[in-house]
Amino acid sequence: MSKPAGVHTLIRQTHEDRVLQVLREHGALTRGQIAEHVGLSRTTLSEITNVLLERGAITTTNTDGDIRAGRGRPAERLVLDPGAGQFMGVDFGHSRVRIAVSDAAHHIIASGVEFYDPDSGWAERVDSCFRLIEQVGADSGIHYGALQGIGIGFPGPFSPRMPKPVPTSDSGTAVPAGQFVYDSFAERFDTSVIIDNNTRFAALAEAIWGSDAGVQSLVYARLSDGIGGGLVVGGHLVTGTSGFAGELGHISVSPNGVLCRCGKRGCVETVASVPAIFASCTARGVAINSLEDLRAAVAKGDPVVVGVLRDAGDALGRVLGSLAVALNPAEIVIAGDIVHIAGVIFEQAVATIGYELLPVPEAAPHIRVAHLGDDVGALGAIAALFHRSPLLASYPETTQPEPHRGPTQRNIS
Repeated sequence: MSKPAGVHTLIRQTHEDRVLQVLREHGALTRGQIAEHVGLSRTTLSEITNVLLERGAITTTNTDGDIRAGRGRPAERLVLDPGAGQFMGVDFGHSRVRIAVSDAAHHIIASGVEFYDPDSGWAERVDSCFRLIEQVGADSGIHYGALQGIGIGFPGPFSPRMPKPVPTSDSGTAVPAGQFVYDSFAERFDTSVIIDNNTRFAALAEAIWGSDAGVQSLVYARLSDGIGGGLVVGGHLVTGTSGFAGELGHISVSPNGVLCRCGKRGCVETVASVPAIFASCTARGVAINSLEDLRAAVAKGDPVVVGVLRDAGDALGRVLGSLAVALNPAEIVIAGDIVHIAGVIFEQAVATIGYELLPVPEAAPHIRVAHLGDDVGALGAIAALFHRSPLLASYPETTQPEPHRGPTQRNIS
């Protein structure tokens, strides 16, 4: 009885990973040396290395003639191709896109950022990303012919289980923005593509690499143009029944507060997002239009600005404190450029979380500012591509629809 195709694929991937790991640890080796390290037969190893050579994951270098004893024919040595981008992580924000590129050994070998107008459409944002990808390749000397997967972080509420779009007329298809982004990358690169909420990917990266030994339970919040979140519960990255878990920005903290873009009032996003903080400062008589303006006001200790920031930290702390009571996480991570510029947000959030917590010292989480840099969403997207972390045990194996290849005229919502 033959094994299912999926089992064969998993076995082959395992063999490939072992070969790549050996080359990463030992450098250039002959096939015979690799076989000794990984315990595979010469026939199996030959099949695996031929596949890796075809993909561009590895390349041939010199032979072992300079160190070989006797008269035997020198054997060629194999080495990881330093110029082969194997996995790509993309993180779309409201005003910029970041990419990170990994080699076959899961090392980040290139990264970059491109800015665009926050009001630009998705076609323009995707074009900006494609330009960035080409520029990063040209600057770093890497190539994308061996790409095995692209992970895309999408801003705002997003579910990887969203249904396939339905044609609305003979002239085209109404394509949601997330579907348009997915289609564009799948058509451009002809490789596996996954797409999910960018902040969830950021939470995954912080849980894997942000802590010294990883963490099994974490609540992550990122303050930016909106407020996103991610949850790691019981060692699993939580997506929720429909894929919308972690939408912290739309938890209400003031029923009679400002109208939110989601249609409710008083969501924490209306108080603690970057635009909300700017607007509140301006409404109270201190014009703040950028993070640099905010940095200068904080440096002067402007009491109006400090008051707005404390309100933001308090609102955020109430949400995170309630989640801490419900989930009892090991860590709470607060991210975003504004947190580094205006530390009072973090300080107030910590104080409010402490008030909300149960009076049991053992239940108190470690609260920290995010450790990883601006590439965190792209790094998380790459981690999701690998699908090897225990945190992804319950994460859905993405079964995205086939790339849309219908009429070229499309309406992008």
